[in-house]
Amino acid sequence: MANIPVTNSVSEKRPHPKTRHVDIGRIVIYIILIIGGLISITPFLFSISVSLMNLTEATGRAILPASPQWGNYVEAWEEANFGLYFWNSIKIALISVTGQVIFCIGAAYAFARMQFPGKDFLFTLLLSTLILPEAVTWVPNFITIVWLDRITPLQWINNWPALTIPFMASAFSILLLRQFFQQIPGELWDSAQIDGAGHMRYLIQIVIPLSRAALVTVILFSFIGSWNSLAWPILVTQTPDWRPISYGLLTFLDEAGSLAHLRMAGAVITILPLIIVYFFTQKEFTEGIATSGLKG
Repeated sequence: MANIPVTNSVSEKRPHPKTRHVDIGRIVIYIILIIGGLISITPFLFSISVSLMNLTEATGRAILPASPQWGNYVEAWEEANFGLYFWNSIKIALISVTGQVIFCIGAAYAFARMQFPGKDFLFTLLLSTLILPEAVTWVPNFITIVWLDRITPLQWINNWPALTIPFMASAFSILLLRQFFQQIPGELWDSAQIDGAGHMRYLIQIVIPLSRAALVTVILFSFIGSWNSLAWPILVTQTPDWRPISYGLLTFLDEAGSLAHLRMAGAVITILPLIIVYFFTQKEFTEGIATSGLKG
């Protein structure tokens, strides 16, 4: 009997090559982010490049220095007297940041965990100050500083109190910390009470250690604001003794004139501490911004 080939009624299924789904939306977002990042970082890279050029290259069409002139930074530092202004900015920033952390932690904890009359009204009033431009507060703050300078033994004008105390509380920092404190489980407070802890002990031993990311964010914003401050220090000081590095850069830009390479070197010196601080705190900063608004 002849062998008759038997064919399966169901055709064999061959594995199809795996096709990848291209997410056009994600690609577009990445492209936009890359372009935005390049636009943001290009001025800084350009400043570094020009700061390392000689005068001929800086005033010409050169993009990169033929031979980096590292001595430009030394010359700019000495010509602008950046040593004095740099130290002034360090002192102002440390005092401002310390005060803001202490006062904002206390206020944020009170709004997040404590009950007292007028709490909602005060918090709404605090939020309303966020819409006010900073310049609007200069006149009343200056009048207050002059008045305090007259009636108190502490010298306010042309001294650290006028440069730091008005900025030891920030509505934004209080809001950020309050949102973060509200995310801490209430069971931890119940357990702390069982152990006999009060608000102060609970705040210091539990809340603050759990809020490291938010605190780093507050510190970073406070440091940047203090370091970049210019108009207010000029308003409350008469001599360079307490004026910050931003003022030193402003005067140096006028003195350097057409020396573009030295002007750029001065600008890089001014902004370099901010870059260093952000480099060491970027992880906590990103976490603090990302998590502080999850719960209202």
